[in-house]
Amino acid sequence: MKDTLKKVLKKVSYYNMDEMQSYILLKSQRNSFFFLITALFCWTLYESYRVFAYNERLDLMPCLLLVGASLVQSLSQAYMTRNAVKDDEEADETGPFIRLAVMVSVLAGVIATAAAAVMIMGIWG
Repeated sequence: MKDTLKKVLKKVSYYNMDEMQSYILLKSQRNSFFFLITALFCWTLYESYRVFAYNERLDLMPCLLLVGASLVQSLSQAYMTRNAVKDDEEADETGPFIRLAVMVSVLAGVIATAAAAVMIMGIWG
């Protein structure tokens, strides 16, 4: 079973990537993330325009997806950075910790804001 999985993963180039394949994968993921953030930002602006111009109901989905994608990227980067420099004595560990605390605070604020918006829209909508 294990050998079959290795063969399948080698055929789809997902097993033991060399440095060039890893670099290409990283660049393509960066490009797709940039596209996702740009598309969600434009969608958020369009939804905001519709609310202000036509007094339509606010659709929170693009904003929540935008904030969620940004938070996942930032939190995972902070977590990986903290783990990478955990045993290094020269590394400044307070920087990533403070950034992580700020991101968690922002996440809590976004959740509270979204919950309040849903409650207000449900009561007044």
